[in-house]
Amino acid sequence: MQTETSTLLSVRHLVKHFPVEGSDDVVQAVDDVSFDIIAGETLGLVGESGCGKSTVGRCLLRLHEPTSGEVLFEGTDIVGLPNNEMQALRRQMQIIFQDPYASLNPRLRIRSIISEPLKIHRIGTKAEQNERVADLLQKVGLDPNYADRYPHEFSGGQRQRIGIARALALNPKLIICDEPVSALDVSVQAQVVNLLQDIQEEFGLTYLFISHGLAVVEHISNRVAVMYLGKLVEICDAVELYERPLHPYTQALLSAIPVPDPKHKRDRIVLTGDVPTPINPPSGCRFRTRCPLATDECAAVVPELREIRPGHFAACIKVDGYETSKTN
Repeated sequence: MQTETSTLLSVRHLVKHFPVEGSDDVVQAVDDVSFDIIAGETLGLVGESGCGKSTVGRCLLRLHEPTSGEVLFEGTDIVGLPNNEMQALRRQMQIIFQDPYASLNPRLRIRSIISEPLKIHRIGTKAEQNERVADLLQKVGLDPNYADRYPHEFSGGQRQRIGIARALALNPKLIICDEPVSALDVSVQAQVVNLLQDIQEEFGLTYLFISHGLAVVEHISNRVAVMYLGKLVEICDAVELYERPLHPYTQALLSAIPVPDPKHKRDRIVLTGDVPTPINPPSGCRFRTRCPLATDECAAVVPELREIRPGHFAACIKVDGYETSKTN
């Protein structure tokens, strides 16, 4: 998909299945997902709740152990890497969690929370670590004097800034942003997104930005990948995706974005039926049970993620020659 020299992370045929307790069944959370992340870009990963996008992000850091597949970080496959080598590599790969209330230890002061990665990796003296904490708090827009406070003394937006500071502590190359603004008020979301963009430019960071907020993803992403029921269904440049989506699922998602003009009505595509269970997903195309274009052939063929236009990939056997206009 991309040249090897520009690729920071390559994911190939990633699979993550979770066993169902008391049964031989498995939850097929992620099933044969492949994509690249280019150094310095923001790749948005979107889809409905339960589609597997957060599981993908956690598999990239081996917070969940992949069932199979490859995760190549700068050419090194981290799947099956010994713990000591994986710990060293984690200095380059960090995560910002969704819930700023749950991701910070309430018993620790902010100084300890942010400096913990430095202590684990034995970086710097205590004085140098304290200096680093003060610098990071300033970078994320907080007063360095806040370092001796506890998490409960901060608002949700401030807590998320602390989480960002912690993720920056080791000077990583890649940060997994796992729905970092979905738990925040809309006005605070904009501030945090702008902060993420500012520090990306300053530190040369690469992001995988996971979200179900399509408007936020459009604002921050260079490219966008769309997931449905454990599989990627479309991936391309953000502008291209929002103006000319190819996959019927992507079209339905984009049609649901609110328009800030009461006189302008968007042509809403309403999907019928419920999302199938990932324990027993439909045969062929997993979207076919809700797709307005589905035929009998869709039940027999598992669609490949194909390059339909230059740099624009979609997994749909009906997409060739299917004319799509800009979403209104």
